[in-house]
Amino acid sequence: MATSVVPPVQDDRIRPAVPTPRLPVAKQRKRPKTATDWVVLAVAVAFGVLVALPFLLILVNSFKSPQDYTAGGPLSLPTSLYLDGIVEFWNRVEFPAKLWNSFVIAGLVAFFAVVISVLNAYALGIGRVRGRTWIIVLFLLANMLPQEALLYPLYFMFKQVGLYDNIWAVIIIFTVIQSAFGTYLLSSVYGTFPKEVLEAASLDGASRWQILWRVIVPISRPTLAVLAIFFFIWTWNEFLIPLTFLVSNDNQTVPVAITALQGDRLMDVTTTSASALLGLIPTLVFFLIFQRTLTRGITAGAVK
Repeated sequence: MATSVVPPVQDDRIRPAVPTPRLPVAKQRKRPKTATDWVVLAVAVAFGVLVALPFLLILVNSFKSPQDYTAGGPLSLPTSLYLDGIVEFWNRVEFPAKLWNSFVIAGLVAFFAVVISVLNAYALGIGRVRGRTWIIVLFLLANMLPQEALLYPLYFMFKQVGLYDNIWAVIIIFTVIQSAFGTYLLSSVYGTFPKEVLEAASLDGASRWQILWRVIVPISRPTLAVLAIFFFIWTWNEFLIPLTFLVSNDNQTVPVAITALQGDRLMDVTTTSASALLGLIPTLVFFLIFQRTLTRGITAGAVK
């Protein structure tokens, strides 16, 4: 009697995996540059040179002696490294004190303006205050007013309250000015905030204050960082209001200190260039430190 042979059953679980052959990925061909591309590149390079030219002139003339400037003009290179202009400006205006004043004023304005902008925008953009459109337009119009129109009313007001020739007068003024722009910008951003996120946080028992600081602020942190950087740089470069309200030497800022080198009939160009270089370096360093933060904040809205 013939017996049937049953073939062994293969277990799929221990079957050796067969590597799947990978298909070659076709390389993307680079599009050849056209004449339009070269023209755009040339225009961009020319524009970059025009933007960098004033900074190069300041750098060259800062280390040039008055004799070299008289002999060769502003476009010639210095024959030797001349540091007396930087030292003279540093000592004449007490530059470290001016640098500290500018840093304190710009830093506090950036912080206070961002906080006030967040609170205002939360009420206008998410709280849906009645007449919010007209309030936002009012903030925009207030930001468009020229500073010259505000000088006399502000001078009279701070003179009455005893804050004239005090850095807090400048801090208050610029905090209001910068927060007007910040409120206008953040109100538009918070107006498009997803309602589902707010409703979910509310269902979890979060109060309005917790929703603001634990939900909205962390999500909008890149935008707030960009606002803080711009507020700092804008306040640092302000000249008219600090010149009007900070008359004593101990309270003046860096832009105001630069004007101390200009006389009625004579101006030392090399020392003035050195002062401009010293005034430019802090903002340049600040921008380089926060460049990545600024780039991320600007591009955050383009990527979901």
